[in-house]
Amino acid sequence: MASPEPLEAAAQQVLRNRTFAEIAIGERAWLERILTLQDIQLFALLSGDASPVDVDEAALAASGQAHGVIAHGMWGGTLISALLGTRLPGPGTRYLSQTLRFLAPVQVGDTLTIAVEVTAREAASRQVTLACTGTNQDGVRVIEGQAEVVAPAERIERAPTSLPEIRLEVPGDQGLQRLLAQVRPLQAIRMAVVHPCDELSLSAALDARAAGLIEPVLVGPRDRLEAVAAAAGLDLAGLQLEEVPHSHAAAARAAELAGKGEVEALMKGSLHTDELMSAVLASGAGLRTSRRVSHCFLMQTPAYPRPFLVTDAAINIAPDLQQKADIVRNAIDLAHIVGVAMPRVAILAAVETVTPTMQATLDAAALCKMADRGQIAGAVLDGPLAFDNAVSAAAAKIKGIVSPVAGQADVLVVPDLESGNMLVKQLEYMGRAASAGIVLGAKVPVVLTSRADSRQSRIASCAIALMLAHHYRVSPP
Repeated sequence: MASPEPLEAAAQQVLRNRTFAEIAIGERAWLERILTLQDIQLFALLSGDASPVDVDEAALAASGQAHGVIAHGMWGGTLISALLGTRLPGPGTRYLSQTLRFLAPVQVGDTLTIAVEVTAREAASRQVTLACTGTNQDGVRVIEGQAEVVAPAERIERAPTSLPEIRLEVPGDQGLQRLLAQVRPLQAIRMAVVHPCDELSLSAALDARAAGLIEPVLVGPRDRLEAVAAAAGLDLAGLQLEEVPHSHAAAARAAELAGKGEVEALMKGSLHTDELMSAVLASGAGLRTSRRVSHCFLMQTPAYPRPFLVTDAAINIAPDLQQKADIVRNAIDLAHIVGVAMPRVAILAAVETVTPTMQATLDAAALCKMADRGQIAGAVLDGPLAFDNAVSAAAAKIKGIVSPVAGQADVLVVPDLESGNMLVKQLEYMGRAASAGIVLGAKVPVVLTSRADSRQSRIASCAIALMLAHHYRVSPP
């Protein structure tokens, strides 16, 4: 007998049960769910089991356990209950008993497939026995057991109940605190802050200094810097100031300082990005490498179980294949430095099939072949992938995409700057994502701040620059 539709499909339609008379031995139903930190927090809130090892990533790291945040065992049991109550047998089912064995932990980001299969039926009592299993995305069985229920005698059809939306307000600086904890053992670096002639960029440099990340070298007109500091109540005492007449000279002097090794990173102040990057890329600055310069956003959103990179949404307007290869290589290097040993890289396009009339799909296929041939190393690549397939295992499964990257991407490579810029801003303003940005491919990291960046974003960007600068001391780019 064919299995019923998965719960995800049925949930959008009328709920229909299976009466005892209709149920046959061997009949199956299943659902799929990706575990998020919010799932664990909600379960802890409802059950009262707020064990730090279950709900707090920082506590888990402190305990020395390195396997990631895991779900309460009965979280999988609730999915079995949902499947029995809504699908097989469905509405009208009465639970009698449940036995479960928990075989392996379920971690944040895992995709769990829950299945039930009818193994026995008893006509006099309408009792049905079902085998229950839960399997993760790697095919590992994590839960198994048996449920006994009384199946309904009459047909029930009704619309799904509209449940209230619940949002957990996670502190906005949670990711920042983890990042700062990661870089705390590192010594602050000297960073040239280029033309910080407004309150926002000048205070950002002082905030990063207070956080123990940088020793700022202010590069700009002294009178303007002192006027901004006086108006904002900021104290410049003890800071090195390189006086130059205007923003162009500030960019050139900062690049010169970096080229001579007098500073280990640069941060953009109140000047245009192209002003700063033109100075960085000038042949006389000595900051070029064999790589194309590109930008990465490190992002974290409540809707996705892990931090991820988006590239390039700030520098390369319409990169060709070779430029995209360097963009990917830069992102892989950053992923390694922040702790992702084998990042999953999704090459994005509007569709997931190679289409000759869509250059982004051709580039994606070529990049993946370059990875196969060892021209791009240190990561797993796949593409073209549409955005939904890159971040949702369920979406990929519906479309029949079998991929080691789909649904669990660590890096999202966009086709061009316009699409990348829109994606990042949508994630920030509508997806409540926190972000930090950095330029790679030069001999020093470059922090490109925006006037709209939050204080947390600026500090996080400086923390990434600190990590990169220390890495470059050992492995120069």
